[in-house]
Amino acid sequence: MFVFNTLAPVFLLIAIGAVLQRTGFASPGFLKEANRLTYWLGLPALLFSELANSFHGASGGAVLLGAMAVATALVIAIGYVAAWMLRVPPSAIGTFVQGAFRGNLAFIGLPIIFAMPDVKLAGGMSSRAAAVVVVGPMMVAYNFVAIVVLLLSQHKLGWGMVRPFSRQLLTTPPLIATLAGIGFAVAGWSLPSAVDKAFTALGEMALPLGLLGVGGSLIAVDQQARGAAPWGAALVKTTVSPMLGWAVGRMMGLGGVELKMLMILMATPTAIISYAVAIELKGDEAIAAGSIVLSVLISVVMLAVVIGAF
Repeated sequence: MFVFNTLAPVFLLIAIGAVLQRTGFASPGFLKEANRLTYWLGLPALLFSELANSFHGASGGAVLLGAMAVATALVIAIGYVAAWMLRVPPSAIGTFVQGAFRGNLAFIGLPIIFAMPDVKLAGGMSSRAAAVVVVGPMMVAYNFVAIVVLLLSQHKLGWGMVRPFSRQLLTTPPLIATLAGIGFAVAGWSLPSAVDKAFTALGEMALPLGLLGVGGSLIAVDQQARGAAPWGAALVKTTVSPMLGWAVGRMMGLGGVELKMLMILMATPTAIISYAVAIELKGDEAIAAGSIVLSVLISVVMLAVVIGAF
């Protein structure tokens, strides 16, 4: 029952978003603007307020963040091997690899972890604050690495990549909010009551609105799930990824709640934003769309296993 109560609200909101989009009750423009509002305002408010109020040092989340970074690097390497085994065309390899490693941490990973009891970890940090510490930097890393793998499918690594990297760094609200929240807490400051309540309200808006947007986006993207490549990327993302997370986490001394959190984040389906990025950088549309849709379906089962068994 705990597994159902944890996952059902998340995927029910995704389903509602899909129905709103399919029936035309919510226009594509509305869901697009809602996603933009969530990414630029709601999510940063959530990250900042959570860290500003409960961050007491990075030790509680540093090992978790390191484990996820190592596990993600291994997933990327396996993604390239899988692309070679499946004979993915060179121009589409970047799209395949992005689909295999770029998880939807903010709008699926965080809601699932926030639906679980908020407990104190070994370093004294709460599990929710630790999740925020991990998600902010990893979203930035995802942005960088996604651009690298996609551009490498079209060009050689060089100075031409500096500009898109810099733009991603300067226009990533989750990173700015994460750094600001940590700095605010370390300085010992406290938000005025009115500002704190406003930020908390915006943060509470972010996750449900983001999930509705995910559902709507699943309907909006071209659902081309034919061929081995989309299936391969989706399976690497939702099955190989959490297993690597478990192995790396155990090697780095994680256990209990921290290990489960790591596996949940690693098992999240491919991020919706990967489709837009792949199209913008001339990736493969069919693989990008197919891996998103298939990974959402597979992740329901894998996330249930992770939450129930670990």
